[in-house]
Amino acid sequence: MSNEMQIKFAIADDHKIFRDGIKMALGGKPHLKLAWEAADGKEMMHKLEIKRPDLLLLDIRMPELDGINALQLIRKEYEDLKIVVLSMYDDQQMVSKMMEMGANAYLTKTTDPNEIYEAILTCMNEDFYFNELVNQAVLLKLNHKKTVRQFYPNPVKFNEKELQILKLLAEDKTTEEISKLVFLSPRTIETIRQNMKQKVGAKTIAGLIVYGMRNKLLE
Repeated sequence: MSNEMQIKFAIADDHKIFRDGIKMALGGKPHLKLAWEAADGKEMMHKLEIKRPDLLLLDIRMPELDGINALQLIRKEYEDLKIVVLSMYDDQQMVSKMMEMGANAYLTKTTDPNEIYEAILTCMNEDFYFNELVNQAVLLKLNHKKTVRQFYPNPVKFNEKELQILKLLAEDKTTEEISKLVFLSPRTIETIRQNMKQKVGAKTIAGLIVYGMRNKLLE
């Protein structure tokens, strides 16, 4: 990221103390500039119309309009806005739900400020930030086969081998491990993986896995 580039971020959270803490923690970080803050979902939607940031730090539990409904509205109007959920909820079903609905990252409010900063930069550069919480939610999705809300209207078609590789990637298997499980060379696995990313427009493996989550491919 160039020194000239600035990331304009906004905070939507009903607790002023938490907003102030985030502003203080991120205030001295390079490349970041606070665009605005909002104390509830309605105020947030109003400010989004007036001044759109590059990235939004979004709480789930807010008055007027909560983070779940706000996320749905945001994704209808602002597809490219990066959204990092910052919540007290750490259960995997909530993590899965928010990622499937369009979040780019999910962190708890106890997350170290340096990791929040890392998540912001990663989302801006690579679209998604995967931490242990999100990884566990993906594995839970694979194990329990829960119904996923379809996010994209026309999902890309993967063949049987590609789907098998996608599920193994979601299980955090290495190229070498996948190679042995599907009886293909590591180079072939890498080629297939790259082709799959190109098909869905994903920059990273994380982006590919999120695509799979949102389109019921990891069931």
